[in-house]
Amino acid sequence: MDDFEIEAIAEPEVADPVLVEGLPGVGHVGKLAGEHLVEELDSELVRRVYSTHLPPQVSVEDGLTQLACAEIHAVETGGSDLLVLTGDHQAQDTVGHYGLADTFLDVAEDLGVESLYALGGVPTGELIEEYDVIGAATTEEMRDRVEDAGVEFRGDEPAGGIVGISGLLLGLGERRGVPAACLMGETSGYLVDPKSAQAVLEVLQDVLGFEVDFGSLEERADEMEDVVRKIQEMEQGTPAPPDEDLRYIG
Repeated sequence: MDDFEIEAIAEPEVADPVLVEGLPGVGHVGKLAGEHLVEELDSELVRRVYSTHLPPQVSVEDGLTQLACAEIHAVETGGSDLLVLTGDHQAQDTVGHYGLADTFLDVAEDLGVESLYALGGVPTGELIEEYDVIGAATTEEMRDRVEDAGVEFRGDEPAGGIVGISGLLLGLGERRGVPAACLMGETSGYLVDPKSAQAVLEVLQDVLGFEVDFGSLEERADEMEDVVRKIQEMEQGTPAPPDEDLRYIG
C-alpha cells in the first residue's frame, strides 16, 4: 500500500462544489458538523482516502470491517453543492498531516472545487453558555463573507494558530490559489460539543445558502447538558441519584 491512496467510489454530478472539512478535533465540533450534513441531507459517498499515516486499525460495523480512512461525500443542499470530508481520525505525524492535506486538495481539484471551509472547535477551558464562532481566512473576500454571517475575528486568536488538517487546508490551499476559511466554534474542550457544532453549521448555512434540520444535534446537546449537570453536582458534592447513568458515548 502506498503512503496515500485515493479510491474512487462514484463520480458525483456537482456544479462548482465547495469542500467542507469535518474531521475530529477539539470537542469533535468539526466531526459532528460534517457528519450531520452527510446524515441529514441527500448525500453520496464518492471518494475514500487511505494512508499508512492513519492509525493501524479497522472499524467494525455489523461484523464487517473497514480500514481506517477519510471519506468524501457529495451533498446536495438546494444551494451550493458540497463535498464533505469526514472520518474518524487525523494523521499520527507531521508528514502524514501534510500528505493527507495535499491528497484532499488533489481530490478537491479533480472534482472542481473552487473554495473550501474547514470546521472545528476552539477551546475556552471552561463551560460556556453562548457559543461564538471565531474565524480565519486566506483572503479578504472570504473573511468579509463569513464576517457578514456573524463570525468573529479576534486579532491573533486562536492562540498558537490552527493545527492539523484544518490549518493545512488553509495554508496549502492558499498556495494553490483556493480561497479558504476556517469556522471554529467556541467549546470548553472537555466534552463532545453538539451545541458548538450547531453554531458552526448555522454560520455555514448562512454563508452558502442552504438549510439543514438540527433536531438530532439538539437531542445530543440535551444529553450533554445532563452529563454536564451531573458533573457539576458531583464537583459541588451533591451526589447524583444512584440509578442515573453518567456514561456518554460521543
